[in-house]
Amino acid sequence: MRSSASEPGLDYANASELRALLDARKISATELFEHAVGRIEALDSRINAVVVRDFDRARAVAREADAALARGERRPLLGIPMTVKEAFNVGGLPTTWGLPMGRDWRAAEDAVAVARLKAAGAVILGKTNLATAIADWQSFNPIYGTTNNPWDLTRTPGGSSGGSAAALAAGYVPLELGSDISGSLRVPAHLCGVFAHKPTSNLVPQRGHAPPRSPALATDLTSGLGVCGPMARTAADLSTTLDVIAGPDEYEARAYQLALPAPRHEALRDFRVLVLDSHPLLPVASEIRAALDQLAGRLTATGAKVARSSPLVPDLAESARLHTRMVRNFNAFGRSPEFFTKIREDAAALKPDDDSLKAWRTRAPLLSHHEWMAAEIARARLRQKWAGLFREYDVVLCPPFSVTAFPHDQTPDMEDRTIDIDGEAHPYPSLIVWATVATPPGLPATVMPVGRSKAGLPIGAQIIGPLFEDRTPLAFAQLLEREYGGFARPPEIPL
Repeated sequence: MRSSASEPGLDYANASELRALLDARKISATELFEHAVGRIEALDSRINAVVVRDFDRARAVAREADAALARGERRPLLGIPMTVKEAFNVGGLPTTWGLPMGRDWRAAEDAVAVARLKAAGAVILGKTNLATAIADWQSFNPIYGTTNNPWDLTRTPGGSSGGSAAALAAGYVPLELGSDISGSLRVPAHLCGVFAHKPTSNLVPQRGHAPPRSPALATDLTSGLGVCGPMARTAADLSTTLDVIAGPDEYEARAYQLALPAPRHEALRDFRVLVLDSHPLLPVASEIRAALDQLAGRLTATGAKVARSSPLVPDLAESARLHTRMVRNFNAFGRSPEFFTKIREDAAALKPDDDSLKAWRTRAPLLSHHEWMAAEIARARLRQKWAGLFREYDVVLCPPFSVTAFPHDQTPDMEDRTIDIDGEAHPYPSLIVWATVATPPGLPATVMPVGRSKAGLPIGAQIIGPLFEDRTPLAFAQLLEREYGGFARPPEIPL
């Protein structure tokens, strides 16, 4: 067997290509492991993506994969190196969520999604950096420090799955496992020029994706707002990984099994596409809108039915307020009495008719149970409206985020941060708006690279599909990738 561990062509090989090389015995899993480790050790002092390293155990797993391949075994990810977001439990490794209270705590067992990846043969090298408490669109925390974007080390790779996206963009590994409640998969994919898929709510079990020192419960504490999903450099690799990790948890699997429907179409010309490029609560950078406009023009040229508006679109502002209210309430769970005293004071200072996102963020931790149930009913109505829209359209194409990768801003209170959009300052927390299109109704959403800004930074598109029809946005992304190209390597990372 010819050693390829030092060949640069492996840096950006996708999982499908590596699978073919392994199955043909043209390379070994151990060689792939050594190549990935070599690249991490050469580059990660500048990027800081892989913050928990498990190289000794991974080397042993790679050797076991080689033995299995020699016996003729074939599994979807057998011998493929990858990393996972630090928020997932991996038995024997720390899970901190970037919180000091998690320091020195180690998980006893793997999260369900991690166990499934291992069962499929993946060689997990370690864990990638994230936002503190997985609650920011940047990835820095007091435990592991700051992760930089491989496209520009002075800028953020996004968050909270920022280390995951950076590891992919830097060519460390071909696959990642991340999570998303307010764009934590989609935003980093957009900012780093890679692919990510936010699955339909509850499609992937979240057991073991839990804060440090917390029990790994077989329940979704986020009421379906939070999801676990794959990240990769190709749409096909997203699909392969989703097939591995999706499906009911083991106690549910005794009663039912997963059977996702096939994609609605197999050619771009057959898709009915609705393009949304503006949001009532926050502008979108002109370069992002231009990239979506160009993509819409290309789709029209293929024969696809492309619309720029529809009366069927639910109220995007109301959806953003609903999402903000529920997620902020969820994030406040377990906080100190002093926290809620301050929140009551801040809420009392608001004008009764203040309908801004900031006002909704302020009041949200104080929701009563009745108000939470009213929010759940609003989500159910929202799902009905989207179901009606998806009778007329197959996918919705929209921005994943309002800006491209931006300079690091670690101002402690997010309310004190601003974000520049075409020369105008806007409240940083309002960046949540494009995540709120798909999350409250639980819809699947695939993000893929579609262009670059004048500064050379990646621009992505968010492809939202019908509930439980994850294969439709994934197939659409794969067709776009095949027709117009997908991932592009960032400029060489300085050593």
